[in-house]
Amino acid sequence: MFFKLRTESDRLKILRSLNTRMNLPENDKQYYSNLKKGFEGEVKFDKLTEKLQSESLIVNDLLLKSNNTTFQIDSLIIQDVLYLFEIKNYEGDYYFEADNFYSMHETKIQNPLHQLNRCESLLSQLLLKHGYRIRIEAWVVFINPAFTLYQAPKNKPIIYPTQLDFLMNKLNASTMKLNDRHHKIADLLVSLLQTESPYTDLPNYDFDKIQKGLTCKACHSFSISVHGRKTLCDECGNEEGFEAAVMRSVRELKLLFPDRKITTNDVLNWCEMNVAQARISRILKKNLKVIGYGQWSTYE
Repeated sequence: MFFKLRTESDRLKILRSLNTRMNLPENDKQYYSNLKKGFEGEVKFDKLTEKLQSESLIVNDLLLKSNNTTFQIDSLIIQDVLYLFEIKNYEGDYYFEADNFYSMHETKIQNPLHQLNRCESLLSQLLLKHGYRIRIEAWVVFINPAFTLYQAPKNKPIIYPTQLDFLMNKLNASTMKLNDRHHKIADLLVSLLQTESPYTDLPNYDFDKIQKGLTCKACHSFSISVHGRKTLCDECGNEEGFEAAVMRSVRELKLLFPDRKITTNDVLNWCEMNVAQARISRILKKNLKVIGYGQWSTYE
């Protein structure tokens, strides 16, 4: 069972919005693409682990600190062993040489085995500090079926796409029953979660210069038309309730500009909709707390 579900990070949401609403510098586009692809790979892995029949606690997306060092765990499965997984959604041809990974363009990439060893060591130290001694089995999982690694190393903790069924069978083979100790370990790790600001290392952006408009929830197009209580995307045909679309856009506005006060006029400006101001006011009053009165009202 999922003890901690995976959710999109605020940083990924911000970059997606900025990628839709402005012309991102090339390095920021690449960063966004990498974050997006990484998250998609992790979600693919979750779809496999959610089918496990054995008793397991699945703790996803952990940002922890040990010995003043922050580290991230993509997925942790608690059975009689702690299974630690570093998920990689690499696509295409790579090769392994002299303990390094390279793309076929001979670009050296960060060795995920080094990342894995670091996480395993720091997690072990963290658990020992809190009185838990339990075996950890750590693996790098290449989740993308279009991934190939030439000169693949032998006897390394790597799960290739063709071995995913083997991994699931291995996890399903456990006959252990979860006990209070397993739950306490999961509770401890979740209680120790670290937070980091999503606003560091972002491109500069400004409310007055960023593109306005209600976007499609599915394809992020600006081709949205309002039909009574629904909105329709003219690009992909996705329908969404008008109120839901407005509140989604308000959440996006607040995420991008956390210090900006939400007003009816700001929301109208942000969404660029040809609808009555009173209609937007009713939606904001229904879903948010009203601060102030009349034309000076703000919402939070």
